[in-house]
Amino acid sequence: MKNLVFFTVLFVSIIAISCNSTEERDSKNTSKRESISPKEKLKEAYQLFKEGKDEESVALAEEVLKIGKDSKNDTLVGRALTSLCRNAQRDLDTNRLADLSEQLKELAVSSGNEKWLMYRAHQNAEMWRLVGNMDRAEKYYDESMRISKATDSKGMYMIDHFNKSFVSIAKGKFSDANDLIKKYYALRSEGKEAKATAPTDPYGLIAIAYLLEQQQNYEGAHEVAVVTRRLFEEQNIFPEPPDEKPLLAVEQKVKEKLDADTFKNISLNSTSQTVASLLKKYLP
Repeated sequence: MKNLVFFTVLFVSIIAISCNSTEERDSKNTSKRESISPKEKLKEAYQLFKEGKDEESVALAEEVLKIGKDSKNDTLVGRALTSLCRNAQRDLDTNRLADLSEQLKELAVSSGNEKWLMYRAHQNAEMWRLVGNMDRAEKYYDESMRISKATDSKGMYMIDHFNKSFVSIAKGKFSDANDLIKKYYALRSEGKEAKATAPTDPYGLIAIAYLLEQQQNYEGAHEVAVVTRRLFEEQNIFPEPPDEKPLLAVEQKVKEKLDADTFKNISLNSTSQTVASLLKKYLP
């Protein structure tokens, strides 16, 4: 009987300590969140989204959206809406995206800033690419690229060359895709990587892997996919859903098409490959 009482008291004490620790941790997280700027909250929301933590990401974006509306800050409102558009992609929630898109359209009109239409077009293109409606995705990418070029939005203009290449590949326009991927890396060389001696961005490799797989070059596709994953891990990169979807498809296909020894040998022999060496090999 004494032992029963002892263990009962012990169990209750453990539960109480655990609850107090959880409450204390939650309180610290809340305080930390309240102390950072709306801009930092959006950065954190984006990171959480890339890690698949959509519920937390949405909560932060909605906080910033409210702050933006209350303070009549168009930039915060627009960036928060764009962030929420990304989250809608995870569940392929086209109705949610349509509502957010309409709000971005209204913001573009009220603020006179056409860039919000660019972000609207880009997010719609990403969604429809995920859904598999390539004609609709292509239309939105073309719209986004038209606006980004007109407004000198170099970052978006660059990334949409990469994004649109997936549409071209899916539609069997391999030559167009090849040109788009080359242009993506050319634009990168004018921007962040301008001072680098060789390209180091592995994100574009996803498109190359997908292009090779669709051309039935399964050995090449596997090599590029393995290097992509390795560089992602080394650089702590989390690919977004529309971009990881084709990579996952490539990884599944090469497992089906390559024999076990070939699959293993390519994996082992690819450790010395870099972005630069793969571009030279597959996009001369």
